[in-house]
Order: sequence, then C-alpha cells, then structure tokens
Amino acid sequence: MGKTGLLVLLAVFCFPLHSQPLPKANQERLVQRLQELAQFKESIKGRVGRVAFSRADLEARQYIMEQMREAGLEVYVDFAGNIIGRRAGSNEALEPIAFGSHIDTVPNGGDYDGCVGSIGALEVMTLLHEHGIRTEHPLEMIIFTDEEGGLTGSRALVGKLAPDALDLMTHSGKTIGEGIRFVGGDPERLDEVRRSKGDLHAFLELHIEQGAILESKGLQIGVVEGIVGIEWWGVTVEGFANHAGTTPMNMRQDAVLAGARLALAVNEIVNSFEGRQVGTVGRFEALPGAPNVIPGKVLMSLEIRDLDREKIWSIYRKIEERARTIEKETGCRISFDHLNVSAIPAPTDPRIRAVIAQSAEALGLSYLTMPSGAGHDAQDMAQIAPTGMIFIPSVGGISHSPEEYSRPEDIANGVNVLLHSILALDRLTLD
Repeated sequence: MGKTGLLVLLAVFCFPLHSQPLPKANQERLVQRLQELAQFKESIKGRVGRVAFSRADLEARQYIMEQMREAGLEVYVDFAGNIIGRRAGSNEALEPIAFGSHIDTVPNGGDYDGCVGSIGALEVMTLLHEHGIRTEHPLEMIIFTDEEGGLTGSRALVGKLAPDALDLMTHSGKTIGEGIRFVGGDPERLDEVRRSKGDLHAFLELHIEQGAILESKGLQIGVVEGIVGIEWWGVTVEGFANHAGTTPMNMRQDAVLAGARLALAVNEIVNSFEGRQVGTVGRFEALPGAPNVIPGKVLMSLEIRDLDREKIWSIYRKIEERARTIEKETGCRISFDHLNVSAIPAPTDPRIRAVIAQSAEALGLSYLTMPSGAGHDAQDMAQIAPTGMIFIPSVGGISHSPEEYSRPEDIANGVNVLLHSILALDRLTLD
C-alpha cells in the first residue's frame, strides 16, 4: 500500500465513523420500495421495461421524488433532467458529498440495475432523517437521466454531453433533447448544469455487480478499483456474393468464412494478454442472407474493455494485424471503423476505496477489490470528483434481464456500507 492509502486508513481507523451506533438499513422498506418502483413499466415495440423518457419513466420519477421529499430533502430537476435531492449540512460552505444512480432500464430489463443504488441512496437519506444525524457537508442524492441510453445525465453534469447527442433517437421514440424536456429539463440550458472539479467533496455509487464474481467467491461487497474503458469498432468484411451451387469451394470469396475466422481471432488474441480484459463480437450479420447465395458481405461489431486504455489499443492492433492475414487467405477485404462512443477508463479514488473497505470490515462484511466491467454514471463523475463504487452480488451473474435479482440481505449490506462510507468521508479531508 502506498503512503496515501496508509494515511487514509490511519485517519479512518483512528477516528470512529460516528460517536453513536449507526442505524441499519430497513430491509423490509428497501424491498417494498424496490417492488413499488418496479410497478412502473410499459411495453414499447413488444419489449417491457422502463426506458428513459417513456411514460413509465416519468411516473417512476414522480414516485421517487415524492419519496425523497418525505425523507426531508429539497428536491428539484436540473436542466439535464437529473433528479437532485439536497440535505443541508452543518457547514454549508463545504462541498456536497453526492451519491446515487439511475432508475431507467434497458428494454426487457430487470428491477435491480441502477434501482438498488437509487433506492439505497434514498434509504441512506431516510435513515439520516429519521435518526436526526447531521453531517458537516451538505449531501446530494442524484438520480441520473438516461444512464442506459449513453449516460446522458452524468455526461451533461460533467460538461461532456456532445451537442449532436441531443438529436439521437431513444427507445422511447423521442430524441434525447425531446426526452430531457419531457422529464422537466431544458436542453437549451445544459451549460448551467455543468459541475467543475472541486464542486463536490466526493461521489459514491452503490450498484449490483452485474456479474458472478462476488457470488461465486461467497463474498458480500465489491470495492470497485476502476471502471473499464470501452472502445467500439464497426467491422465490414467484403467478399463476393455468388451462386452457392455453381461456385466451387476453392473459388469462393466467402465473407462469412473470413468473418468467422476474425471472430475466433478476437477470442484468441484477447485471451493471449495478461489481465481481466474482455473482447466481444456482438453483431454478426451476413448479407444478402439467402440460403443459396454465398455471403458477399458481413457486418460485425468489435468491443474491447479494460482498465488500461493502452492495452485496449494494443489488443486492437493485434486483431487488425491478424485481419490482414485473413484477407490474404480468403480473398476478402476487412475494414475497421472506430466508433465515437468510447468510454475512458476511470480509476476510483484510492482514499475512497480505503474508506469503503474499512466500512465493510467495521460491519463484519467480506469484500473483494475488483474492476467494473460495465459502464456507470460514476465513470463520468470521476472526472470531476473523488469517486468510489460499492458492488453487491448479483444472483447467477444475471443482469439486463427480467431474471436479474439481488438478495434483500445483500442490498441492505450495500446500503449500510454506503452509509458508513458517507459519514467517514464527511470527516475526511480529500484535498
């Protein structure tokens, strides 16, 4: 451990988290609120969920804002559509500690992704309100807009939402700009939403793991060391479409054959590097798609994720090099188009990781330091504030599915770690 991490641990261990025993999360209330939130769904093009900017999303937002007001928060919607609930601190000159997540889902999504972190943040505010616990720093609970559609709310908050993103169509049938206005924001005033470095003391996000590592190891808490960077490419394989019955095997320029070899190469090359990087070919479309025609074109996708951006590009260069060999051997042409949807790797703050780990230990919970393989709002928030993430187990590692589930006791554990961490950070200088 470095000097900074040691000093943080000493500071946290030498000063108790709070002078009185802290309240524990109300597990029954957490389950009830998650179930109530899950009622807000609708079917769009045959897929049930609560996609951003839908009628179900608007109703869910109204529900959670009412719950936030009952917890004593001053609630408002910013110009990006983010819901913010503020609780005053004893020293209003201090920067706020912010925490939260999102409540929108993917089509056919589950009831826990984002919702656990949102309802968990609400539970923290409720506990502080019920027990009259006052923090020095103001506290802000944030429900981010349209996380699933491209981190719209958090990107606006850090000033990184591209102007042309407002014209992108969403699953709701509205553009992002129209959607922001629909939920009470104003896309023409996004500059007024932007926060700068130093505006927040810290940011925390509680989230389900969306993987099976914690459950498989029998561990209760994940201390996230960083959120992976993501790079996407569109890949086009061009061969020659011809009659499947009259073209001998040795005279074909089969785009599917070349594409399949490339997909296998991706798996091989990604696995050849040390570490936890992942690579995925998630789209594979053969054209013209007729059973009696040799495919003349294949449209593919390539995604690579890792905490180290340079490693991502090293893997890509190896894949591109292998593509040149496949071209020579198959007579096909392979081109890569780098897509402008990249996410930069976002390491979490080591001081906050130490606080989360110590909070888990104080609660008698086992934990693992681990990366996040999925993108989160915390990834953007790390650009402007010291940031930490807390994971809880996902049963079966299932997410983005109606089968998504986390146990009530695990959710309560995550909320308790979140509460302890917030109160520890309230006493800790992060300058």
